[in-house]
Amino acid sequence: MSECQHLPGLPRPEPVAAHPTCPECEAAGSHPVQLRLCLACGHVGCCDSSPYRHATAHFEETGHAVMRSYEPGQSWRWCYVDQRLV
Repeated sequence: MSECQHLPGLPRPEPVAAHPTCPECEAAGSHPVQLRLCLACGHVGCCDSSPYRHATAHFEETGHAVMRSYEPGQSWRWCYVDQRLV
């Protein structure tokens, strides 16, 4: 993993998850495949393997560049702008 210019602007500590699962999937009656946590605001969205790709949609709507896995035992982070693990 590497650093990117989007990391220094993130809140510390990281935001608390706004939901226990993807609220958009819940509303649509869909089951998220993997969850992602927005490190700018705490939004929880489903990954790109889910039918609706809500984590990516959140980035596209807000510009919040960095998320991390919200799966137990995982802590990797992804920058949508730089398209790499950070």
